Amino acid sequence: MSSKYSISQLNKIEAKRICVIKPSALGDVVQTLPILSVLSERFPDSEISWVIRDSFANLIEGHPNIDHVIPFSRHSSVRYWWRFLKELKQRQFDLVLDLQGLLRTGIMTASTCAPWRIGIEAAREGSHLAYNLTIPDTGRLVPAYLKYWRVADALGFGETQRQTGLILSNEDTTWAKSKLDRKNNLVPILAIHAGAQWITKRWPPESFAAVGAKAIRRFRCNVVLVGTADERPLTSQIQQLLHKFVPTGRIINLAGETTLKQLAAVLTESDFLLTNDSGPMHLAAGLGTPVTGIFTCTSSLRSGPPGDQHELVSTNVECAGSYNKRCPKRGPQNLCCMEELEISRVWQALFRLISKHTSQKSGKAA
Repeated sequence: MSSKYSISQLNKIEAKRICVIKPSALGDVVQTLPILSVLSERFPDSEISWVIRDSFANLIEGHPNIDHVIPFSRHSSVRYWWRFLKELKQRQFDLVLDLQGLLRTGIMTASTCAPWRIGIEAAREGSHLAYNLTIPDTGRLVPAYLKYWRVADALGFGETQRQTGLILSNEDTTWAKSKLDRKNNLVPILAIHAGAQWITKRWPPESFAAVGAKAIRRFRCNVVLVGTADERPLTSQIQQLLHKFVPTGRIINLAGETTLKQLAAVLTESDFLLTNDSGPMHLAAGLGTPVTGIFTCTSSLRSGPPGDQHELVSTNVECAGSYNKRCPKRGPQNLCCMEELEISRVWQALFRLISKHTSQKSGKAA
């Protein structure tokens, strides 16, 4: 890795134009957001830009510490790509932080020709060649939220409180409240997100429905199902099962009906989230909503949200935490982690979460 500069020189930076390159994924973007307040404090007179995938741009629009949102289309032509790189160079950034560390973002970083081009040790695909400084202790095995926070440590602001800084409009909040239609503040709202990008992270919908039904019976929860439009068949299956298990239960299916800001508002208005390891898990945690997170092929230590307010459950199979997008086992053992992670264990974790927080809630749940 290039090392033109050393960490000790960071206190000498005078940056007027800063660019954060973190296009995706949703959970990683959310975990990176707290660095913005540090950059604003360290460089109070600077303008901060963020390069983000166009499908996630809605989430950070209006953020108080972002001056320019630069959306990037992942599936685009070569002509678009060259225009985009030219635009980055024309912005004349003084400091660029590539917190993605892939070939595409390495090329973006290099194209800026910024005097300070900083990356992380977990960088792959040759992206490190674009950096003239790499933040230490940011390798693959470092928990994601800590990896990005090492930038704050390097700038001397590691003790700053971590906050996402996301601002929800009155319109988004009002929309969420109208959809949830909370008529009784004594009834907790349980959000459920059963989707995930990898099949190896998707706990079965039947299991989600079984746990959701237990929550309805035990705590009289209302349930809201969230997800993307592609996940609508999944949430519809869970909705049907919940109606079968608990015919009197109130279930709202919002999958595919929300913008990211509206999803954030729904998660804020919800009391708890039951979820796979996913972007909505980190979004809820970043907004202060307690989470019961389910981990199969990923590690709760590396990928889980920080804080003892959450309950994280992991499978115990030998390949747990392997980060395999495809199950390495064949035949009857394929995806055996899903069966090994029993409904009773997840229910116990959710029970602990709700029991722990309901007594602390005031105005939302009892």
